[in-house]
Amino acid sequence: MGVFATTAEPGTGHEQVVFCQDQPTGLRAIIAIYSTALGPALGGTRFYPYASEADALHDVLELSRGMAYKNAMAGLDLGGGKAVIWGDPDQLKTEALLRAYGRFVESLGGRYYTACDVGTYVPDMDVVARETRFATGRSRESGGAGDSSILTAWGVFQAMRAAAEHRWGSPSLAGRRIGIAGLGKVGRYLTGHLIDEGASVVATDVDERATDWARATYPQVDLVADTDTLIRGDIDVYAPCALGGALDDDTVAALRATVVVGAANNQLAHPGVEKQLAERGILYAPDYVVNAGGVIQVADEVTGASALSASGRYGFDFDRAKARATRIYQTTLRILRTADADGVPPAVAADRLAERRMAEVGRLRGIHLR
Repeated sequence: MGVFATTAEPGTGHEQVVFCQDQPTGLRAIIAIYSTALGPALGGTRFYPYASEADALHDVLELSRGMAYKNAMAGLDLGGGKAVIWGDPDQLKTEALLRAYGRFVESLGGRYYTACDVGTYVPDMDVVARETRFATGRSRESGGAGDSSILTAWGVFQAMRAAAEHRWGSPSLAGRRIGIAGLGKVGRYLTGHLIDEGASVVATDVDERATDWARATYPQVDLVADTDTLIRGDIDVYAPCALGGALDDDTVAALRATVVVGAANNQLAHPGVEKQLAERGILYAPDYVVNAGGVIQVADEVTGASALSASGRYGFDFDRAKARATRIYQTTLRILRTADADGVPPAVAADRLAERRMAEVGRLRGIHLR
C-alpha cells in the first residue's frame, strides 16, 4: 500500500507524511501531519515494536488524524500530528537515537511539535529537545510541563463525571464500579481519582509490574486476569486505557457496562462500532475528547512562552492547564447532549463539531496579514 493511496482514503487527507531513517542508531520513524488548519501540528511520539512497516504507517495516520480532532475539540489553536518510532524501546532507545529523531523534528521547521506517548517519557523529551526547539512535555527542571499523563487522567475523570451526569443524572461516581483496562501512566492516576471519589475499581494489565503496583498502592482494587474477564464482569463504566482498537464487534457484544469512558486513543476498531454501541444503549464518550488533558498540558508549554500566568510569570503554568483540562467535563456534556438532539452517536457529534471548528477557524488564514 503506497503512502499517497493510503492518505487519499476518505476521512484521512494528511498534509504531510515523513519517513525518517538513521541507520547508525537504528532509528526508523514516521511523522504524520494531518492538518495545520488551526496552527502547528502537535502530537506525541510513540515508540513501539510494530509487526510491520505497514502497521506503523497505519497507526501514525490514525493517531495523527485523532490529534487534529482532539486539539480542535480542546479549543487549542494547534493542528494535529503524530510520530511513531518503529522498534522495541527497551532494546533500541539510546541518547543518539533520540537526538537523531530530534533533528528530523527540527527539520520540519515548526510544522510539528512532538511530546510523550506510549514508549516515550519526560526524560526522553529532554534528550530530543537538545536537537529541536519543537519538543514539549519536557521535565519541569528544563522548563517543561512534565508528565502529561497527570492531566490526561484528570480529563478522563472529568469526562467520566460528565457521562455519569448524562446517564444517571448526577456527576458523582461514588458507589459506581469502574473497570479499567490498562494501569499504565494514565490508568494509575485515574485509579487514584476514582478511589478518592468513592468508586470501586476492577482492573487488569498485561504487565505484572503494573498489577504489582496496584496491589501495593490500592489493595482495594479488584484485579482480574484479562480484559475479556473485565468486560464480562458487573461494571457500570468501562475505561479502556491501553492501546487502540479496544472496542471491536466482540467486545461491544459482550460488554456489560452501560458507559464507556477511557484514555486509549482510537478505541473504535472500525467505522460502525459507534452505531453498535448506540444500538446496545451503551453511552460512549469519544476518546479524543476524553483524553485531551495531556495535550492541553503540553500545549500550555508551547503557548505559555508568550502568555502571562496568574503568578506573573511566562512559561508553563500547571494551574492554568488544569483549569482548562477541567473544562473537558463541559465539553463532554455538550457533545452527549448534541448527539441526543441530533439523533446521532456521540462520536459522530464530536466529529462534526471538530470539523466545523477546523473549517471555520482555518478559513481565517485566508485573510492576509502584513
